[in-house]
Amino acid sequence: MEVCPVEVAVSAVGGTWKLTIVKHLLDGTRRFNELGRLVPLANTKTLTRQLRELEEDAVVLRTAYPEVPPRVEYSLTDLGRSLEPIVMAMNEWGKDFAANQAD
Repeated sequence: MEVCPVEVAVSAVGGTWKLTIVKHLLDGTRRFNELGRLVPLANTKTLTRQLRELEEDAVVLRTAYPEVPPRVEYSLTDLGRSLEPIVMAMNEWGKDFAANQAD
C-alpha cells in the first residue's frame, strides 16, 4: 500500500500551531518566550510539545547555550526553510478566505 505524500506532510507539520511557529521562524531565530508572544493562543505546554515534535522531524533546530540563566534559541533547518513557499501560499489563502468570510 502506497503512502500518500500529503498525509506524510500533514503528519509532520499539521499539529496545532506548527505552521504558525514555522511562519515566525522564517523571519529568523527566536527564543521560546518570543514565540510565546507571537503565538499567544498556544499555552506553554502546547508550544513546548510542538517545538519538540518539529525538532524530532528535523524541521526546527534547538540550540541551548551554556549560560546562566540558560538561553535556548529555535531556528529552521534547511528542511524547515523548504516549507517557506507552502507557508506563504497558505498565508495568502488564509487572507483571501478570511476576507470572503467577512462578506
